[in-house]
Amino acid sequence: MTTRRHWMLAGALALGLPAAALAQGGGLVGISMPEKVTARWVADGDNMVKDFEAAGYQTDLQYANDDIPAQLSQIENMVTKGAKALVIAALDGTTLSNALESAHAAGVKVIAYDRLIRETPNVDYYATFDNYKVGVMQGTALVEGLKERFPDQKPWNVELFGGSPDDNNAYFFYDGAMSVLQPLIDAGEIAVPSGQMGLDKVGTLRWDAATAQARMDNILSANYGDKPVHGVLSANDGLARGIISSVKGVGYGSGDLKMPIITGQDAEIPGIKAIIDGDQYATVFKDTRELAKVTVGMVDAMMAGKEPEVNDTKTYDNGVKVVPSYLLEPVSVTAANWKQVLVDSGYYTEDQLK
Repeated sequence: MTTRRHWMLAGALALGLPAAALAQGGGLVGISMPEKVTARWVADGDNMVKDFEAAGYQTDLQYANDDIPAQLSQIENMVTKGAKALVIAALDGTTLSNALESAHAAGVKVIAYDRLIRETPNVDYYATFDNYKVGVMQGTALVEGLKERFPDQKPWNVELFGGSPDDNNAYFFYDGAMSVLQPLIDAGEIAVPSGQMGLDKVGTLRWDAATAQARMDNILSANYGDKPVHGVLSANDGLARGIISSVKGVGYGSGDLKMPIITGQDAEIPGIKAIIDGDQYATVFKDTRELAKVTVGMVDAMMAGKEPEVNDTKTYDNGVKVVPSYLLEPVSVTAANWKQVLVDSGYYTEDQLK
């Protein structure tokens, strides 16, 4: 998505005008990211710094290292430093009320970035991807993979691994995937031998790969003595890595024991390598470059006293208000299209994926 603002900026740069000449007042933007372990959050931070600074803003980028008090402290410091706007990917979307009340009192604009900030009126806009569609893509890829790899084996034995229950997106991912899988479960085409269903049972706190691996180990030992697992719904690439380690540890992917169909999200380099190697079946690509552009456009519009462009005013109720949102389109990635989607678009080089 390219806003009119970005066409203007590109034109100005082509004419040799300074980017700051087009910035709507400039100023400091605080960018609060949850952690640096996941490659996509590093890319998000880097892309936003680049785009905000090209548009004439100063930036203060902070990573909270999966520590909620640290994120709160970082946000409070950004307000103290005089930030005009905050872009926040919340670790826990329910813990920021007091910090955002202070920000609001100081006239600071707040954008929830990729994760909805809940239980507060003091969030102005939400920039994200269509998270329900992400889940639909994961469920669809899982079923397509099962048909492809295990055409004559039904019911398919499938286990479910959701995201962190304190991440609002995890519910959209799970519900989207189950919109595809539940009818097949009801029809007896998919079985869940562990019986573990619902995000309260299959959620993975902090999206932790080691937690997913340990849970998969337990599921296999308790439920799969005499039968194979055919598929695993994994909500992101990090969880998929833990699941892959678990199933390989008991012999899947060698001899006659085929690897189960495993999904993912974020198109991280290890995830794409796993797809190329045949260990992971699919991921969902969310282009952080485009999300950064949308976010800069939102801040720029607010700094100019204008209404940012949104395309959803109904879906994202944070418990206090419906937050106007801009949803970008995710892309399903498999062995059939990874090069076209990720290399041809310039997101990765082919060397990075070898």
